[in-house]
Amino acid sequence: MASRLYAWARWMVRRRRWVIATWILVLAVVGALGATLHGKTSTEFTVPGVEAQQAQDLLKEKFPPAAGGIVRIVVAAPEGKTVTDPEQQQALDSVLRKAEKVEGVVAVSQPTGPGAVSTNGAIAYSDVRFIDEAPNVSEEAKDELSALVQPLRDGGMQVELGGPAMNPKTEAGGPAELVGVVLAFVVLAVALGSIVAAGLPLLTALLGVAVGVLGTMFVSGFVQMTGTATVLALMIGLAVGIDYALFVISRHREQLADPDTDWEESIARATATAGSAVVFAGATVVIALAALAITGIPFLTIMGLAGAVTVLIAVLVAISLLPAVLGVFGERMRPRRPKRKSKRKDRTAGSWGLAWARTVTRAPAVVLLVGVVGLLALALPARDLRLGLPSYASQPAASTQHKSYELLTEGFGPGFNATLITVVDTEHVPQDQRQDTIARLRTALAADQDVAAVSAPVASPSGEVVVMSVVPKSSPDDQATTDLVHRMRDLAPTVADAQGSLYVTGQTAMAIDVAGKLGSALPLFIGVIVVLALILLAIAFRSVLVPLKAALGFLLSVGASLGASVWVFQQGHLNGLLNVPAVGPVTSFLPVLLTGVLFGLAMDYEVFLVSRMREHYEHSKDPAEAIAQGVSRSARVVVAAALIMVAVFGGFIFNEDPIIKSIGFALAFGVFVDAFVVRMTLVPVAMALLGRRAWSMPRWLGRLIPDVDIEGARLPALAGPAADPRPGRGKESSSEETAARV
Repeated sequence: MASRLYAWARWMVRRRRWVIATWILVLAVVGALGATLHGKTSTEFTVPGVEAQQAQDLLKEKFPPAAGGIVRIVVAAPEGKTVTDPEQQQALDSVLRKAEKVEGVVAVSQPTGPGAVSTNGAIAYSDVRFIDEAPNVSEEAKDELSALVQPLRDGGMQVELGGPAMNPKTEAGGPAELVGVVLAFVVLAVALGSIVAAGLPLLTALLGVAVGVLGTMFVSGFVQMTGTATVLALMIGLAVGIDYALFVISRHREQLADPDTDWEESIARATATAGSAVVFAGATVVIALAALAITGIPFLTIMGLAGAVTVLIAVLVAISLLPAVLGVFGERMRPRRPKRKSKRKDRTAGSWGLAWARTVTRAPAVVLLVGVVGLLALALPARDLRLGLPSYASQPAASTQHKSYELLTEGFGPGFNATLITVVDTEHVPQDQRQDTIARLRTALAADQDVAAVSAPVASPSGEVVVMSVVPKSSPDDQATTDLVHRMRDLAPTVADAQGSLYVTGQTAMAIDVAGKLGSALPLFIGVIVVLALILLAIAFRSVLVPLKAALGFLLSVGASLGASVWVFQQGHLNGLLNVPAVGPVTSFLPVLLTGVLFGLAMDYEVFLVSRMREHYEHSKDPAEAIAQGVSRSARVVVAAALIMVAVFGGFIFNEDPIIKSIGFALAFGVFVDAFVVRMTLVPVAMALLGRRAWSMPRWLGRLIPDVDIEGARLPALAGPAADPRPGRGKESSSEETAARV
C-alpha cells in the first residue's frame, strides 16, 4: 500500500493545479445540486414493522383523519381569570375559526369541551389536525398558526404550540460549533508550530465536509432522511478531516526538519506512510458506519451511510488534494531552523512522549489494573441504561414545545403528554359483537392502576377501525409508562378472541418501540464491530494479540462513554452546566451510533500509535525500545488529534437539540477517554507486558493474511533534493525557495 501511495502522491504533486481545480469543480457541482435539488429532512425516528408503526399504517389506510399530524394549541388564561370567561372564550373561538382555514387542516377541537380544560379553568388546549402525517406538515402551515395565535398573546394569554407535528428541525452550524473549530485551529497551530500549516488541515477538511454535507442534502431529495443525518455527517467529517490532514502534514514537517530532504520527496513519503495509516483508519470508520445497516433500521442506515461517505471523502482529500496543496506551498512548509543549536538536540524531539512512555511502563501491571478499574467505574452507571427518544421536556426551556409540555403537565397531570392511542381493527369482528368487544377493552384499560383516563371510542366511517386515547398517570420518560404500554399490549388476545386486532401507538409508544428495536440490535452490532476490529488490525499489524488488546480497550471506552451519558442525561448530573432542561432516557440510537463511530476513531489512534511502534520494532527488534520510540514519535500528533476531535464534538454539546447534544457529549467523552486513557496509557503498558509476543502470529495465519505494509518498510530511503526535468524546478529553485520558509 505504501509503495502505491508513494507513486500516487508524486503524481498528485506534479499535477497539483489540475488536482486542486478538479476538487473545486466537484465542490461547485455538488454544491449546486445540494442547494437546488435537496429535499425535506424529517424529525421523526420511525421503524417499519414495529407495532406503533403498524397502527399508523392501518390508520392511514382505513381512517386517514386519525393518522394526520396534530399541532396542539395550549392556552393559559391571565392571572385571576379562566379560559371559559366570555371574553377569553370569544377570543379563542375567533382564532380557531381562522385556524380551520389553514391549508391542510381537517379538524379543530374545541378548547372548552369536556376534558380540554383543567379543573381550575386556567389552562385549556385545542388540537389542530392536518390531513398530512406529522412529519409532512409544512413549515408554512405551522408558521401561519403561530401568527394566528399572536392576538391571544397580545390580549394577555400565554399561548404555546406542541403536539407531534411541532417537532423542531435539527440544525447545526451555530456559534458553539464554531468555537470548536477555533479551538481546533489553536491546537493545530501549537502542534504544527506554524499558522500556515495549521490552516491547511482546516481548509482541506472544510472542503471535504462541504462536499459530503451538500451531497447528503442532494440525496435527501430522493431518500427520506432525518436532520440528524446531515449534522452527523458534518460532525464526523469535520473531525476526521482535520485529523487525517494533521497526520500527513506533521509527518511531512518532521521529515523536512532535515535540511537535505527534498520537499517533493517528503510529500510523497508522508502520504505513503501517514497516508497509509489514514486510508486504513478511514476504512475502519467507513466500515463501522456502514455496518449500521445491519440493524435493519432505515433512519439509522441512512445516518451511517451519510457519515461513511463523508469520511470516505475526507480520506480522498487527505491523499489527493492535500499533497497537491502541500506542493503549492513547497519549501514554505519546512520548519524554521533554530537560530542556535541546542546542546540537548537529541532529547527535544518527542521528549515528553518518551518520558511518558517510560514512566507508565515502569510498573505496567499496576498501571493496567488502575486504568481498567477506573474505566469500569466510569461504566457502572450504564447498568441502569434506559433507551428512548427525547420528549418535549428535553427541548430548550425557552422553546414553545417545552413551555406547552409544562403547561399541559400543570393543567392535566404528567401523563397527559404521554397519551397513548389504542387502535382496534374490527374488520373481521361480527357486527353484533363489535360494541361489546370495545366496551370490554375500555373497561380493562380503565382498570389499570397507571391509567388516569380513557377517552370515548371513536370509529371510522366504515366502523372497521376504532380509536381510543389512554392517558397514563406517569410522564413519557417514566419507566412506568413503558410498563403500561406492555400491559396494554397484553390485552391483545382478548380482542383476538373476537377476531379483531389491537395495536398501541402514539408518539410515546413509537419511542418505546424504537428503543426496544435498537436495544435488541445492539449486541449483534457490537459483536460485528469487535470481529471487524480483530480482522482489520490483524491485517494491519500481522499480529493476534494486538487486535485482541485493541478490541478490549475499545469496549472499555464505549462502556465509559455510555456510563457518563447515563450519569448526565438520565440521572441528571451537570444538567445546569450543560443546559439540559430535563432528565430522561438516553437517546435510543446513541449506543449503536456511539459504538460505530467510536470504533472507527479508536482504531485511528490505535493504527497511528502502534504503526510507529511496529516501524521501530521492524528495525530494532527491541520491543521495549519500540514502545518508547513509538509513543515518542506519535504522542504529539495523537494528543493533538484527540484534542481536535474533543473540541469539534464538544462544540455540539451546546446545540439546543437534545439528540445532537447527547451525541456530541458521548463522542467527545469517548474520544477523550480512548485517546488519553486507553491508547496513550493502557496500550503502552499492555504492549510492555506482552513483549515480543505482541508481534507474533501463527505461520499458517500469516500465509493467509496479506502484508499491506502501512509502515512503508519497502520504501526507498529519504532522498535529498533531486533535479526536476521541468525548467527552474531543480535543486537550485528549492534553494531559492528556502528564503520563503514559514
